[in-house]
Amino acid sequence: MAQDPSKPDRLGPPRADGAPWRNFYGRRRGKQLRTGQIAHLDTTLPDLAVPNVGWDENPQRRPLDLHALFGRRAPLHLEIGFGGGEHLLARAAGEPQTDFIGCEPFVNGVAMLLPKLATQGSGNVRLHPGDARDLLDVLPAGSLSRCYLLYPDPWPKKKHHRRRFVSAETLTPLARALQSGAELRVATDIPDYVRHSLEAVAAQDAFEWTAQTPADWRDPWPDWTRTRYEAKALRQGRSPHYLRFRRL
Repeated sequence: MAQDPSKPDRLGPPRADGAPWRNFYGRRRGKQLRTGQIAHLDTTLPDLAVPNVGWDENPQRRPLDLHALFGRRAPLHLEIGFGGGEHLLARAAGEPQTDFIGCEPFVNGVAMLLPKLATQGSGNVRLHPGDARDLLDVLPAGSLSRCYLLYPDPWPKKKHHRRRFVSAETLTPLARALQSGAELRVATDIPDYVRHSLEAVAAQDAFEWTAQTPADWRDPWPDWTRTRYEAKALRQGRSPHYLRFRRL
């Protein structure tokens, strides 16, 4: 089934005039979606999408009502760039007492996850199919107990380094949203992104790197679930790194 050309993204209206230009990701769409995936974008996603994130629907950037969003008060974890959703799906199933918000601007990744959420159950998962920085703007202060950034786009060309997600622009609002003692976990297979992340975090007063030994960044976290991106990195001979930063 061909995709409807009148709905280029199927993820809501374009940004409102006057909203800041942001783009830390590349393409929004990959190969053609299957019929079932398109159906889930039209039927499942509206029930799971975090409301009042976009500048057009929340121009004053008022904080989200998380109690209304999930119907309860529980620890909240954020996953930025969930890709195919393997890690997010496993964590949501393994920690039913925790709520999760997953951000992913790539349409195919969202479409891949939705059928699995519909089958597994999605009571503790909500999705923002767009720029995570828009969500950080409206998360209440101290609302996050953990944040995952898994295999972000490394933007290898030096002229594109400003588009890397780990930066002062994002660490500042993320620090505001994280409660004291909360963790930011970053997984990447790109050594230069490791260096970049350590330098960017060191420039902030809000975080500390928790590593004590090499195993602390070479070994995966105890509750780690391998993603398709990590599997690809290993097949191509690259070594994953697992960084943990604590919010002070």
